[in-house]
Amino acid sequence: MKAVSGRRRIAGAAIGNFAELYDYFVYGFSAPVLAFHFFPQANPAAALMGTFAVFAIAFFMRPVGGLVFGYLGDRMGRINVLAITVLLMGVATMAIGLLPTYTSVGLLAPALLLLCRLAQGFSHGGESSGSYSYTIESAPDGQRARWVSIVACFAFLPAAITGILILGLRAAVGDDAYENWAWRLPFILGGVLAAVGLWLRRRLDDPEEFTEAAREKPMQNPIRSAVSANLKSIVIVTLLVSVQAVAAYLILGYMYTFLVKVAGLGNTVALLSNAVAIVAMAFLMPVFGVVADRMGRKPVLFAGAAWLAVTSYPAFKLAASGTVAGAYGGQLLIAVGVALFASAGFTVMLELFPTAVRYTGHAIAYNIGNAIFGGTAPLIATALVSGLGTPLAPAYYVIAIAVFGLLVIIFTPETKDTELRSSLGARRSRTEVQVPETVVKSQMGT
Repeated sequence: MKAVSGRRRIAGAAIGNFAELYDYFVYGFSAPVLAFHFFPQANPAAALMGTFAVFAIAFFMRPVGGLVFGYLGDRMGRINVLAITVLLMGVATMAIGLLPTYTSVGLLAPALLLLCRLAQGFSHGGESSGSYSYTIESAPDGQRARWVSIVACFAFLPAAITGILILGLRAAVGDDAYENWAWRLPFILGGVLAAVGLWLRRRLDDPEEFTEAAREKPMQNPIRSAVSANLKSIVIVTLLVSVQAVAAYLILGYMYTFLVKVAGLGNTVALLSNAVAIVAMAFLMPVFGVVADRMGRKPVLFAGAAWLAVTSYPAFKLAASGTVAGAYGGQLLIAVGVALFASAGFTVMLELFPTAVRYTGHAIAYNIGNAIFGGTAPLIATALVSGLGTPLAPAYYVIAIAVFGLLVIIFTPETKDTELRSSLGARRSRTEVQVPETVVKSQMGT
């Protein structure tokens, strides 16, 4: 079989990740119209809260999906499982676009919406850890943060493209038609994108790093091994996710609604400004990934958390001003902080686990962290604005999480030169010759 090039490996992980994450983000941008169609309208604020609650509940399926798909991924291989996750996500997303509304079937409508979101959460629980594990195990030494950041870039881009797609649909059919029926089209398109992702992934093979590790020590129970031998890494990753998840999901799943409902901006300005912030965040990540490969993970993590702690208040003050410039400037401030932190964060969270249980260990920690901090971020932000009576309330939450993240980083090991096979158990020295282990064994035998 012809060897798969590095560029093709990045493309397969990134484009499949794009299809998967598009399906997830389209829900966030559709929150206002979903609230109208799937919940009683006697209390519009409660309907919106219900929509975000469904968004949040699905995140608690991610640890379950992470356990199932992580176990299968460490036993069966990365690519086989990644094909399943992208297919399941596409089916669930297309189903949302075909659901009956509250006016047609009553309370069955939000129940069916929740069921589809649970399927999305279950799928996503295996997708992120699998695609990033595949990427880092395929990357050359000294370029791991750059490779992972490129794939992560494509995970964030769907949010911006979804916003532009919704804006284009509104312009093409009109606001009334969009809110009546055309809102379904982005969800149906998600199924098509998933099919493309499936086609691409079926043409890849598992990285040599994984296949060699599997031959050396076949893994019987990745879950037990991940928890018993890597509990400290699981705790660190779960806590590190807090900074990245809260700030990122405020941009990805909340700021559009915030700009429309709280700041009083029109749909066009809200969508365009949010899309620009997301694109900036996505393309900054590979740039900061190069810095993380050169300087190490911890300096970049510190910079990202500190940036969010300092700039979150002025960011929300700008966004809440009701001006176009404020919408762009406020979101861009948060986007820079997320890009800084995530460029190193995605990588260190993978490097803390050895290859044999990387998929499982990362999936457990990453998904628990996202369930606690990421999925609840839009809901908590909405509740804080309502409860405290100030549009700046979400900034206080981000600041608190960022300061907490700075403390977690202190106890996080530097993983820049860590051997993937044994994770923190072995580090390469600068003078060590990079010879494959199989060659070393062969020479010793002779």
